[in-house]
Amino acid sequence: MRNHEGVALVRQLNSSAIFSAMWIALLVCSPVWAGQAGSQRKAATPSNRLKVEDVIKLTKAGLSEDIIVQQIKKNGQPFDISTEQLIALKAANVSDRIVQVMLDPSKADTPAPIPPVPLAATPEPPEAALPAEVGVYAKKQGQWVEVPPEIVYWKTGGALKAIATAGIRHGDVNGHVPGASSHTSLATPLEFLIVAPEGIVLTEYQLLRLHPNKDNREFRTITGGFLHSQGGSLRDQVQFDGKKIASRAYELTFPMTAGPGEYGLLPPSSTNGSGKIYSFRVTQ
Repeated sequence: MRNHEGVALVRQLNSSAIFSAMWIALLVCSPVWAGQAGSQRKAATPSNRLKVEDVIKLTKAGLSEDIIVQQIKKNGQPFDISTEQLIALKAANVSDRIVQVMLDPSKADTPAPIPPVPLAATPEPPEAALPAEVGVYAKKQGQWVEVPPEIVYWKTGGALKAIATAGIRHGDVNGHVPGASSHTSLATPLEFLIVAPEGIVLTEYQLLRLHPNKDNREFRTITGGFLHSQGGSLRDQVQFDGKKIASRAYELTFPMTAGPGEYGLLPPSSTNGSGKIYSFRVTQ
């Protein structure tokens, strides 16, 4: 009987010892296992923090500044950028805006200003088409406008005679244009176009100052009508500059020194029988 009780007691003592040893071992090993598990979890968590090289790659990939800035701000940590890295960023064409956000993601970001859209160049007005019909034209708002002619009467030997009257000798004569003023009013600066008949040149035209006298305008000139003629009176002739711009077409500029008043362009045909003058009034 005592033998059986002894065996049972021994077994009970052995079981208690084994349980105690296992408990001690569990307590000792638990921190180690916890550390290993934490290390494994930490190693398994990927790092999402951007590097300088990542920003260069994003820029070279053609991503917009706004997207790269969002990624840097999402990262949330300022970059510790060295001098060499700044040079590398500049060489990779990373904008100053992105570099500023890299240095301080918490700072308010100011997007790059949008460059203004250049205004379309104002097209030059088309060149005025040259008239083909014989006459005198004034330029108005880029277009050639016809100057209508008026009839000229000549006074020789104390009597008024139409130029069509035969027998007028070459020399000093007085011209008369009916009406106290021309119906054509023009302002300076003033350009004219003369489309001359075949065989007529610019120097055969005369620019004349007309003098109002009651109900007509008078001027003195020479018959034969060459601008640089040495004979007769030239008191009312006004010198002008002109040039040939096309066949039978001549452009001349009204001289600013002439001032306002009544004027006329006398073609050479008027001294040979047609009796007309292209009159105009200069207002300024």
